[in-house]
Amino acid sequence: MIKELANVVAIEAGQVTVTSQIKSSCSGCAQVDSCGSGQIAKALPQAKLTLTVPYDINTTGEKLKLGDCVVLALPDKHVLSSAGQVYLLPLFGLITFSAVGQWLVNQQILPHELIALGLGLTGGYLGYRLAKFKQNEGEYSENLQPKIIEVLPSPSQGI
Repeated sequence: MIKELANVVAIEAGQVTVTSQIKSSCSGCAQVDSCGSGQIAKALPQAKLTLTVPYDINTTGEKLKLGDCVVLALPDKHVLSSAGQVYLLPLFGLITFSAVGQWLVNQQILPHELIALGLGLTGGYLGYRLAKFKQNEGEYSENLQPKIIEVLPSPSQGI
């Protein structure tokens, strides 16, 4: 399960808005001072991600207040499945349509290889559109929505 800490900034009926600090992966290695990516990560200000998620008090068992720290989670299998679709479907479309286009050129059905190239690009685009459609499907899209799994005590509540 992928987890992330976030702070509550707004509460509305049935949903809560949280912010989370976007962390750069370029800060822990020994090459950070000589690496281009490390220099860019140092130069750019740290950004915050704002997200509105559904909230049900029965799920967390606690009533949220502004400033509370919450743990958001996404199941690994849904993230991996989504990444597979986003990367592999366009690639599969590109390779398949390119192979068909090249076969058509070899059979002298298509007059020029540029048409076969266009066919391959069309296949890649169709794979992209299919991946986008699958990501926006009702149940699948809902599985990619982060959920609040835990409310951490805020530092102001004392020990």
